[in-house]
Amino acid sequence: MVPTDFDIYNTRSWKKNALLQPAPRACYRRLWDQGWTDVLRAMHPDEPMFTFWEYFRDSWPRDAGLRLDHLLLNAAAAKLLIDAGVDRVVHGVEGASDHAPAWIKLEPNPRKQGRRSAS
Repeated sequence: MVPTDFDIYNTRSWKKNALLQPAPRACYRRLWDQGWTDVLRAMHPDEPMFTFWEYFRDSWPRDAGLRLDHLLLNAAAAKLLIDAGVDRVVHGVEGASDHAPAWIKLEPNPRKQGRRSAS
């Protein structure tokens, strides 16, 4: 599921696909409303964070991707968030998956995290 139109290079050829339909998007919004944090969007609010590129129509060289992989944290875990991203370079390796790995980094010692934010 692609949460918003910002999470896809171009909606035109995908409009009828289940990934962009209102019902799945509404379910995802309900998760946000429950207090879950969409980590990739929280860490990169203004840049596309695609995790999937088709193997045809030169989608990888054109960066014509979609964000299909999602990392969600509850409120307690979100306080420990240090960084998140997508290892795009992995997708460019010959024989790689059509998905690139998404990752997060959490503070391993919550006490340190609390002290660091106070300075």
